[in-house]
Amino acid sequence: MTTDEVNESTPRSTAGPRRGTPRGMRRVAVVALVLAALNLRPGVTSLGPVLEEVRDSLDMSGSVTGLVTSIPAVCFAVVGSTAPALARRFGASGVIAAACAVLAVGLALRSFTFDPVLFVVLTALSLAGIAVANVLLPMVVKQRFPDRVGAMTGLYSMALNAGASSAAALTVPLAQAFGGDWRYGLGAWSVLAALAVPPWLALARRRAQPPAGHIGGAVGPPPAVDPPPAAGGRLSRNPTAWALTAYFGLQASSAYIIIGWLPQIFRDAGLSAGTAGLLFSVSSLLGVPLSLALSAVAGRLRHQGGLAAAIGVCGLAGYAGLWLDPALAPWLWAVLLGIANCSFPLALTMIGMRGRDGAGVARLSGFVQSLGYALSIPGPLVVGVLYDHSDGWRLPLTFVLLLTLVQIAAAVPAGRDRQIG
Repeated sequence: MTTDEVNESTPRSTAGPRRGTPRGMRRVAVVALVLAALNLRPGVTSLGPVLEEVRDSLDMSGSVTGLVTSIPAVCFAVVGSTAPALARRFGASGVIAAACAVLAVGLALRSFTFDPVLFVVLTALSLAGIAVANVLLPMVVKQRFPDRVGAMTGLYSMALNAGASSAAALTVPLAQAFGGDWRYGLGAWSVLAALAVPPWLALARRRAQPPAGHIGGAVGPPPAVDPPPAAGGRLSRNPTAWALTAYFGLQASSAYIIIGWLPQIFRDAGLSAGTAGLLFSVSSLLGVPLSLALSAVAGRLRHQGGLAAAIGVCGLAGYAGLWLDPALAPWLWAVLLGIANCSFPLALTMIGMRGRDGAGVARLSGFVQSLGYALSIPGPLVVGVLYDHSDGWRLPLTFVLLLTLVQIAAAVPAGRDRQIG
């Protein structure tokens, strides 16, 4: 770990003098959180609206395209699991700064390759940066805002959805502004990633405020406490950790199916590329206000299972509408799926509330996200294979409906009022 950041959760009484004011650094932390969150999805959601053009340009089959849409889950599972160890060694803020830099470089380079294999490799490089930030942001929230876990999780979830919807809506217009070349539409998002680096470098020079004994931000009676993990942080024996992992993985699978395939579903139904991108952006844009409100409400509830199940039902209705006829009521289907995507900030809020402190949240976040994303890997790939070998979207959407039913079943145990560690 760096000299300036011996431990981001070191108590103030033992950390020595702090340069600057805590209030000033909290403001920098808010800016850094928002900028990092804005970059957690454009590398993925910018691809869907121009997926057809990318496939034609790079000569990709539906199965290979399904592999591309599975890359986020693969990177988040494999690379995300290394994030807690990197944070212990170098400090969370410095690691996130490096992750944003890697993201910027990867997005810039992948946009101008003409080889499908290199496109996949550079996509993976970009998403490796996102994977690290994904795991560490809940830790930073717990450390720097221990009394506002729900609200701050909602804020950066709102920014995450704003970035996702902006990329979905603006990639096609950006490409058209440069003569219709999809490469410029995708490459433009590397600039946003580069802007996130400076505030995280500033935070890397400062230690975080201690939790001061505050846990989770929830109100009401103290929650029940699960048995602590076994030596070495073995969360694999904790039932609540596994419930969260199942819920997180199933919602992630659904989310990346939406990100990777929803614009194509609408285009295959006869809608234009611009309209399909706009519909997808609506599904993401809904998460901007809903994520903030949902996380704040969830932070005040003792049990979040009912809320998680209700969100899953909205997803079930949206997928059923697509199965019936994507062009029948496309705006309604997009709205329902936008509500369903709010399961992600809810899952992050539950992770933040289940951990005792910053280190506990980082460990739990790494466990849940790495295994959860591993669980989600087959989903987008299976959809691509079924799409390649069936006439239309009904068979792939039947598969997605079944996944959504299992997600709803996992919601109740995932929302139990427990603390881990």
